[in-house]
Amino acid sequence: MERRGGPQQDAEGGVSELREWRPVVYRKCTDTLWLLLFFLYWAGLMFITGYAVMAGAAERLVLGYDSFGNICGRKNTPVKGAPLSGRDMTNKKYVFFLNSCSLEMQNLKISSLSLCVSSCPQEQLNSLEDLQSFARNNGSCLCIYNLNISSYTLNPKAAELCPTLPVPPSKSFPLFNRCVPQNPECYSKYASVLISMVNEMDVFHRILSGILAGRDTVIGLSVLALAFSLILVLAFRFIRTVLVHTLIALVVFGMFFVSGVLWWLYYDYRNDPSTELETEKENVKFLLGYAIFSTIVTVVLLSVILVLRKRLQFTVQLFRVVGKIIGRIPFLLFQPLWTFLILVVFWVFWVAILLSLGTAGTAQTASGGQVEYRALSGIYYMAWYLFVGLIWTSEFILACQQMTIAGAVVTCYFNRNKNNPPPHPVLSSMSVLFCYHLGTAVKGSFLITILRIPRILLLYLYNILNQKESACAKCLFKCCFCCFWCQESCLRYFNQHAYTATAINGTNFCTSAKDAVFVLAKNSAKLASISCFGDFILFLGKVFVVCFTVFGGLMAFNYHRELQAWVVPLLLVGFFAYLISHSFLSLFEMTADAIFLCFAIDTETNDGSAERPYFVDQELLTFVSQSNKLTDGQNHRRPFQDNEDGTELQLMT
Repeated sequence: MERRGGPQQDAEGGVSELREWRPVVYRKCTDTLWLLLFFLYWAGLMFITGYAVMAGAAERLVLGYDSFGNICGRKNTPVKGAPLSGRDMTNKKYVFFLNSCSLEMQNLKISSLSLCVSSCPQEQLNSLEDLQSFARNNGSCLCIYNLNISSYTLNPKAAELCPTLPVPPSKSFPLFNRCVPQNPECYSKYASVLISMVNEMDVFHRILSGILAGRDTVIGLSVLALAFSLILVLAFRFIRTVLVHTLIALVVFGMFFVSGVLWWLYYDYRNDPSTELETEKENVKFLLGYAIFSTIVTVVLLSVILVLRKRLQFTVQLFRVVGKIIGRIPFLLFQPLWTFLILVVFWVFWVAILLSLGTAGTAQTASGGQVEYRALSGIYYMAWYLFVGLIWTSEFILACQQMTIAGAVVTCYFNRNKNNPPPHPVLSSMSVLFCYHLGTAVKGSFLITILRIPRILLLYLYNILNQKESACAKCLFKCCFCCFWCQESCLRYFNQHAYTATAINGTNFCTSAKDAVFVLAKNSAKLASISCFGDFILFLGKVFVVCFTVFGGLMAFNYHRELQAWVVPLLLVGFFAYLISHSFLSLFEMTADAIFLCFAIDTETNDGSAERPYFVDQELLTFVSQSNKLTDGQNHRRPFQDNEDGTELQLMT
């Protein structure tokens, strides 16, 4: 912070300048090595992106492809050695098997030839004449591409190049775009082969197919979470006591309702005799875990609400104070929206690269001009690298939001004229962040990532050893999960204050964290009880968004039980809903925490006298004093003590 002048009497009776403290103007770049490390990591991500784009084809997973390397529903490029590849299949969206009644599967490959067709035969076709008539009337050729329609009945090899007769009536199945035979005998054979194929796919590809199949639902539910978050942001801006009670009632109702729906779905799946697919069995296991977790969270939240119910009035006053600050910086309300849009762009990019990476394979020509795709080595290592990039970059984007908000609040707090706030504090804070402190945001987000990776590895090992581990091992895994979660929560709290200290002093991450911890430790009794319940109400708001978004996901995904591990996309929906609500509602949390850290520094270094006046306005000072009952008998002292050494405000160094 720097000193600005006003008149003040010096020791010799002369006039000096009154010390006014504001965020430093002359700064230097902080944590530049960490920023360089982040750039190097993203260089690796760009390499994986290029590799996935060149070697992958996500459309193959969901659109389907024929035996000659053509993806149905799009234009294709030729494959060397395959004369029937490289065809325009824009109008041919469905995969048709020439021998759909006697399919066999070998090494995840269906033995029958497959073609891309524009429509599936709705009626049984008994002869080559019927095939010819169907092709002419519907424009859908069911024979090999190089066989002309007029040659169906003339070519002596037509029986080998056309489907096995009779061709059963079939119906286009929306998932995987396959023509499914409707004849009972053919359908049972077809379904058994398809079930075997899906079950033998590894979890990674089943998850990818589930994400692709439910991509529209995931996007729609993310938009729903955005709408809920915007409503809560506007509600908290003009909060009243009735609103707090309403929010608590909705959260309790939502938790009970979602828990009940999860248990009902688990019971329904478990007692469904038609559950044969491995994906459906995985859904049952995940539903049980979700139901137990949701029930535990419901009980814990209800208990905490009952304990803290008497602090509601202080919460309303806290949000009024925060709302007053936000009213001085109205553009802060748009900051979460920009953060959300950036996160959405990054998530779309990440999902696209993940899907391309999951389908990465080299096209190899087999006998008869057919094309097979061979999986490439090293895909799983790249997927883990990509997953770490998802966590680190998402946390970095949120850290940039935190530093932007903290910088704007600091600029307005350390301003003497409260009725005339500094011009464009948000833009000024963003420019300072991008010019000087991106490395600090990278370092803080990296620490969060480091704590998350062990939790992910433990979850991965837990799933692998789930059938072999003992009850003691289960307890040990859960204790480790809890330990890492607590460490991550504490680190997030201190990161937020470290970013505020960086906005004030322009110091690096470690120095700012040390200064913030020192100030918070000396003022913990004053501030902890104030912000604790406010943070809890904001957490309830996030739970509200996640609950009702997940409920919408349960209803949407439950209609598509077959062939997709929809519980994993549902988990992705819950994750996105929490990040969206966190990016919006954390505006109030970050603003309040930044205000109270500035307040702690202000009261730590000033005494409210004419020589060293507070920067804080009277409303905030009165609120803090009342909430901590500091005015009720402390030997007639001022609400906050002077510095013990009687010196003026010094730099936090």
